[in-house]
Amino acid sequence: MIQRWHKKKTQLPLIAILFFLFILCSIFYNERRFQQIHHKENRKPNDIATRNHLKKTFSSLNRTGSKASAGILDRFSTCNSTVKYDGRSNLNAPWLQSDEQENTKDSCNVFSGRWVFDNISVPLYNESDCPYMSDQLACHKHGRPDLMYQNWRWQPHGCDLKRWNATEMWDKLRGKRLMFVGDSLNRGQWISMLCLLESVIPANKKSITPNAPLTIFRAEEYNATVEFQWAPLIVESNSDDPVNHRLDERIIRPDSVLRHASEWDHVDILVFNSYLWWRQGPVKLLWSNEKNGVCEEAESLDAMELAMSEWANWIESNVDPSKKKVFFVTMSPTHLWSREWEPGTEGNCYNEKTPIEDEGYWGSGSDLPTMRMVGNIVNKLRSKVSVINITQMSEYRKDGHPSIYRKFWESRSPEQLANPSSYSDCIHWCLPGVPDVWNQLLFHLL
Repeated sequence: MIQRWHKKKTQLPLIAILFFLFILCSIFYNERRFQQIHHKENRKPNDIATRNHLKKTFSSLNRTGSKASAGILDRFSTCNSTVKYDGRSNLNAPWLQSDEQENTKDSCNVFSGRWVFDNISVPLYNESDCPYMSDQLACHKHGRPDLMYQNWRWQPHGCDLKRWNATEMWDKLRGKRLMFVGDSLNRGQWISMLCLLESVIPANKKSITPNAPLTIFRAEEYNATVEFQWAPLIVESNSDDPVNHRLDERIIRPDSVLRHASEWDHVDILVFNSYLWWRQGPVKLLWSNEKNGVCEEAESLDAMELAMSEWANWIESNVDPSKKKVFFVTMSPTHLWSREWEPGTEGNCYNEKTPIEDEGYWGSGSDLPTMRMVGNIVNKLRSKVSVINITQMSEYRKDGHPSIYRKFWESRSPEQLANPSSYSDCIHWCLPGVPDVWNQLLFHLL
């Protein structure tokens, strides 16, 4: 009896052990199966739920700053750490001089000339008649007492600039997309273009669709659009939100234009600019293959050269000049120091009413090293990119800025109000005004 009882007792643990091993195998198999399925979903997210889950995960990583490289940059992105950029730039190549720019219409250099007072043929539209006018640019509406800034016509030396014709411009745009890509200065040129074009389109045949980074004006009878894309640093950056972009730290992906370029593929005429946002101090570089959120800090000129080179790579690989026209607008100068055009004074563009007459004038608002660098890059794309050289002509127009005559979103202190020069906007341009001529140049080159 004792032996039989002992034999039965030893069978129970054996059964338990086998059962336990079976459970372990089942758990292990299901775990492996789950991992395989999960891996496939991560590797190829074919359903909407999975894509949304991944998008939320990447967005969360960005906002915590734990891994900025895990997703796209936005205003919440941060660098986990920063090291100094050790790259070098080649800035010795000559700037693309305006007299070297190929003119497809004739031999006239339309970028070299002078401003002529003309209160008959300009302005080309009335500020109050343009429904798309920006409060940042509507100087007369915001109290500017003089209107002479509207009455200056650009006169090239030895020839004439093609006279603006809105219907002819629409014929050039028929069935096409025209897109301005850049910062607030390029947005001002886009608004100028809308004001120049919209009056010949019936009210029921035009519409405008704001869409955060991309705003689209549509003219139905021409099946054409005139668009603006906010991309102040050309490449992907943490400042790509068109509203919330006032950040203390600029971070860019110097090797990626994909966020913006996804729209460029199907555009017929592209007009780019980039300059002013690179004059705000060092820039953080976060490369696409960086997995630990480590940024490199570069001087603004080096960072801009990297961004422009990436832009040039996209142009070289994606632009067929027979199908797509690309223009690059050179830097728009500022007028921050009146002593540069009137020695002995300590003001800026405030209360200026006439252009600078010295045709050789250059101020600090036009950065020559930047011009050389951009010229070097654009020269390599001569067959695919046309330059609209606005810099010298705009240098003369110290009178064309809004100064205090615009909407300011921050309130002014009593000390500022007592000293208008202290808060004058000497960067942007009043409309009608200088950007209208930039668009006349575009019209002339098309």
